[in-house]
Amino acid sequence: MKIAFIGGGNMAGALIGGLLRQGVPATDLSAVDLSPQTCEHLTKTFGINAGTQLSERLRDQEAIVLAVKPQHLKEAAQSLAPYLRGQLVISIAAGVHAAVLSRWLGGYDQIVRCMPNTPALVGKGISGLAALSGVDTSRRQLAERVLKAAGQVIWCDNEAQLDGVTALSGSGPAYVFYFIEAMQQAAAELGFSEAQGRQLAIATVAGAAELAAQSSEPASVLRERVTSKGGTTFAALTSFEHDGVKAAIVRGIHAAHARSRELGAELGAD
Repeated sequence: MKIAFIGGGNMAGALIGGLLRQGVPATDLSAVDLSPQTCEHLTKTFGINAGTQLSERLRDQEAIVLAVKPQHLKEAAQSLAPYLRGQLVISIAAGVHAAVLSRWLGGYDQIVRCMPNTPALVGKGISGLAALSGVDTSRRQLAERVLKAAGQVIWCDNEAQLDGVTALSGSGPAYVFYFIEAMQQAAAELGFSEAQGRQLAIATVAGAAELAAQSSEPASVLRERVTSKGGTTFAALTSFEHDGVKAAIVRGIHAAHARSRELGAELGAD
């Protein structure tokens, strides 16, 4: 499974590391990045071939992962187009629609667009995937294997759902960090040290998420089980409801969804 990465940033590194852990040989992976320092880092860290220029070797790849920033994707795609002859192109650049990328690639249609998130950096990510209609089952499976190197995947029924994936899981880690910040602030106000507050907050969030992951019951049932009427948890949740916390979170996710759609239109305007 020969895979080339165009762009060698953190997300590319997460996928490369995950593929190596899955048993893909380093000789089957390569990367191209404009920064010589990034190329050196990739070679030293992962033992893969990395260079600053596109080469004929791209013609021999099964998949090419576009891992550049969205504002650099058009230039990268136009440079890549002459090397394409049936390889699967996987884009993890946020916001750029597959049809727009296809246009930049000269009408190429073997494209899967993905929306990963930053927990991929520790192998705990989740990615939403959507494929153009010309992508067959074997290529979809290849895309899934690449993205599973950094966590879980879901296939979207249509590409428009990737805006929802962006709002929920793409931006979602920031929501969780925001909640952890609030817990740590409360811990400090209750007299705990910074280290103690951090440990208590992170362990609680991680443990609750793992409990939810291992349970077949909905989050609402798990919440009810630790909420005794008139107890401490009930007091906190009553305060949250009074302040409209849940509704505010839902509105925020809708705002992220709307902005994702706007960015997609802006990025594809040219």
